[in-house]
Amino acid sequence: MLTRNSSDVIVVGAGVVGAACAYYAVGAGLHVTVIDRGSVAGGTTGAGEGNLLVSDKEPGPELELALLSTRLWTELAGLLPSHIEYEPKGGLVVASDEAGMAALRQFAARQRKAGVTAEEISGGGLHDLEPHLAPGLAGGFHYSGDAQVMPALAAAHLLRACGDRVRLRLGEEVTGLLVGAGGEVRGVRTPSGELHAPYVVNAAGTWGGEFARLAGVDLPLRPRRGFVLVTEPLPRVVRHKVYAADYVADVASGSAALQTSAVVEGTPAGPVLIGASRERVGFDRTLSVEALRRLAAGATALFPVLAEVRAIRTYAGFRPYLPDHLPAIGPDPRVPGLLHACGHEGAGIGLAPATGLIVARCLADGEPPLDISPFRPERFPPAAPSPLADA
Repeated sequence: MLTRNSSDVIVVGAGVVGAACAYYAVGAGLHVTVIDRGSVAGGTTGAGEGNLLVSDKEPGPELELALLSTRLWTELAGLLPSHIEYEPKGGLVVASDEAGMAALRQFAARQRKAGVTAEEISGGGLHDLEPHLAPGLAGGFHYSGDAQVMPALAAAHLLRACGDRVRLRLGEEVTGLLVGAGGEVRGVRTPSGELHAPYVVNAAGTWGGEFARLAGVDLPLRPRRGFVLVTEPLPRVVRHKVYAADYVADVASGSAALQTSAVVEGTPAGPVLIGASRERVGFDRTLSVEALRRLAAGATALFPVLAEVRAIRTYAGFRPYLPDHLPAIGPDPRVPGLLHACGHEGAGIGLAPATGLIVARCLADGEPPLDISPFRPERFPPAAPSPLADA
């Protein structure tokens, strides 16, 4: 029998991925406790732009996950309140020269074979889609499947849609995992007491590696910092998500150094969001003037009209990065009853529904909606011991 401190499953993390796990688990008939040491969407989700993208993904497991999530987001948009700002506006990837266009053509050809809709746009046709784009660009590709959502509101309304089958424990940190005599999950420990459940889902975002260590397993997840510039509210000068071709390469890169590529998109509320930067600096939130300078330069190169617009604020967030750029999703055979749903890097908002559905199917002993073997949490080799370990 369930009590105030027990449920069918505990989800650690109240970001959009944790909220999606709870939503689909409730849909499978389970009672869920969602616990977070902060607030709903208080981590990576709250610092995200809300991108729901297929345009930046190579054919393979992540693209399959994105295509499934695209369908699920469309369904959710019809069920959740309109003020989650779901907007199927499409994406536009642009190239400055013919060499860039050739690379985009090859990339789009591979994506089409995987089921993505990608339409080539000539240099002269770009301004039909985006009148304020800089002149002289060689062309680009329009991806009608790209969309955007307001991520914090989406997470909140996914949890609200769970009704009385979900309990929220906010401002409460998990300090340990409860296990039985055979090593199986029995719940979690917090400063205010124990919470009991036969399943625990690690949806802790950039802290997913730390939570895995609490469970006694290694997940080589690291934070990757990024900044976003936010302009004053404007008329809709940017209609799509628009980014330069080098953004795709930056997403796939494992470099720890600062990388920036122009990503510009408008919002229903008026401000324009400008990204994207990536660097591995741990959880350092120090403002990087160089990163912001590069973001502004890239945005105004794409949209010269923005040179006269004020940037009113900036914010930083941390993407949960795994070395092979694929998330960890599903049961961890090293700890029976432990499941992972983290490591999505910058794609977690877009991939949240498919991740939640997979986790729910695993919890309910159902068939996952796609092959989840590429996302196995145990796929990484054990971490090498520290040279100081025996000192």
